Amino acid sequence: MGSERPLHRMYEQWHPLGVVGIITAFNFPVAVWSWNSALSAVCGDTMGWKPSGQTPLTAIAVQHLSNQVMGDHGVDGLFGLTIGRGSDVGSMMLEDSRLPLVSFTGSTHTGRKVSAAVASRFGNTILELGGNNAIIVTEKADLELATRGIVFGAVGTAGQRCTSTRRIIGHKSIMPTLTVRLVNAYEQVPIGNPLDDATLMGPLVNRGAVEDMMRAIEQAKAQGGEVLSGGNTKTDIGPNFVEPTIIKMPGQTDIVKDETFAPILYLMEYDTLEDAVEIHNSVPQGLSSAIFTDSIRQAERFLGSAGSDCGIANVNIGTSGAEIGGAFGGEKETGGGRESGSDAWKGYMRRQTN
Repeated sequence: MGSERPLHRMYEQWHPLGVVGIITAFNFPVAVWSWNSALSAVCGDTMGWKPSGQTPLTAIAVQHLSNQVMGDHGVDGLFGLTIGRGSDVGSMMLEDSRLPLVSFTGSTHTGRKVSAAVASRFGNTILELGGNNAIIVTEKADLELATRGIVFGAVGTAGQRCTSTRRIIGHKSIMPTLTVRLVNAYEQVPIGNPLDDATLMGPLVNRGAVEDMMRAIEQAKAQGGEVLSGGNTKTDIGPNFVEPTIIKMPGQTDIVKDETFAPILYLMEYDTLEDAVEIHNSVPQGLSSAIFTDSIRQAERFLGSAGSDCGIANVNIGTSGAEIGGAFGGEKETGGGRESGSDAWKGYMRRQTN
């Protein structure tokens, strides 16, 4: 590139960071590690992995496979794993200046602590935190298509994805019909062992998650909500099984703005698309979003700069899932980081001007 100095050639190059810290959550114990570790390795970094305390065996199995493959190719030590309590192992990783980058996936509450700890030593973070994801269903939507997308996004993995659908903002003209469709679908959801191909929804991760869900349901009812489907535990199946729950809300109350990591779906109505977008954006999180409509004008309004404020905005598909070929991440209290995508590799390297 051009230089102000005469007869001087200037260019930029990228170097590996060194060692990258990866802290993953229970709900995707392999996938999140995979796309972080693959990028790190391609960029010339080594990495230290601290998995969720809920899923240590998955991490150990993956580490054994990694050790075998790396050993066969003479690159031992590329992937590292440490099992231990978050308050011990996690804290050491956050405070260690030998880790210039820490990629963290988890709750917003913990993410704040991670961000503060790493920033205090001027390290960098990639934060993938909570998501209070909504779908706007307009008066021009295909309701059959919308119903399928909503149910899969809200019920799949028992609402334990950061991209799970948690809020429905429907036009008042179609909301009665959509509500009937959703309630009918929820009454038919197969609940049971997730290893059974016929099962759509398995258990919550632990008893604490069940208690959080029941508490949220009671708060929603206290704030004017009406439970239309579900709302109970399924102790006949197992201790951590629950019914997927639909709650009709009078508006976007405090509990609706708070992410509950469970299969609770809040229903709200709107009059104009401007109202819907305002409701949609009036939450602290900003990960995934969607609109169902046959109107190109409405879709483009949602995708534009004055539309969804989320990192992911979909049209006529649900909120859940991640396309590994595109940048994945969100805004606001979701963390602002991006994993994968066209330029995500830059986060795993340092730039030098020569």
